Amino acid sequence: MPDPVQLTLAHSPDPDDAFMWWPLVGLDGRGPAIDTEAFQFELVTDDIETLNTQAEQGRWDITAISIAQYPTVRSTYALTACGASIGDGYGPKLVAPVGATLESIQQGGGDIAVPGARTTALAVSRLLLGSSMRWRAIPFDHIEDAVLAGDFAAGVVIHEGQLTCERKGLSILVDLGAWWRQTRGLLLPLGGNAVKRDLDRRHGDGTLARLARVLRASLDHALAERETSLTWAMQFGRGIERADADRFVEMYVNAWTLDFGRDGEKAVTGLLGEAFDAGILPDPGMVDFVRPEACTPGAAS
Repeated sequence: MPDPVQLTLAHSPDPDDAFMWWPLVGLDGRGPAIDTEAFQFELVTDDIETLNTQAEQGRWDITAISIAQYPTVRSTYALTACGASIGDGYGPKLVAPVGATLESIQQGGGDIAVPGARTTALAVSRLLLGSSMRWRAIPFDHIEDAVLAGDFAAGVVIHEGQLTCERKGLSILVDLGAWWRQTRGLLLPLGGNAVKRDLDRRHGDGTLARLARVLRASLDHALAERETSLTWAMQFGRGIERADADRFVEMYVNAWTLDFGRDGEKAVTGLLGEAFDAGILPDPGMVDFVRPEACTPGAAS
């Protein structure tokens, strides 16, 4: 029997990503919870901006990336059809101290804290605020406190900060996902799961399709064992209550996480195309989605 194909899978340290991928390795040293076929996985975690940067170096076989980072790494990675984080009328929040308004932020000229120079949150914020936006990237889990301390005029919060920012005393100026839906009529694709294009060459034709099947099986199993998955995911919630973790997973492990589908694909190409036209992102070219079988537009080869 041939040795298993060893693959690394990197994801961000937040509950929805952790929820999806634990079945690939299992819990408590008992081995994978699903049939991983010819593959053996090593899971690693890091913040999304670090993963975006590492994707430029091709560090991981499979990795979470910001959708806004896809044009930069498209020669190395394609998107898998499952594993995306997509906001359905909700998304990252532009927040500020109580009393501030969107107009005062736009006119005041203060810096806005963002969770990374390569993030979708920044790209959409720049589409909202225009060329006058002044921003500085800091770790995503420092943004709320930095805005409260007066170090920034406003900030863009992601992950569980979307649920906790108001409790901390911040005001939500704009929900970027709601704004995107209202103005463009589209879902807001925030993060994707990317896979190296050369896996077929390295491990044989059909490797990408088989891998896509295993990744979908992991997500299906995680959803079928929701309470177990949620308990595991809780450790990545930075102290949030189980109810918040449950709500966060419900928001971002949704129908489009199972498969981008036509609406998800349209959302990705729409966002990347507009950001390219605005001079914010490089040309995305054809956006490739890897599925268990020969796929829809732009199937990776």
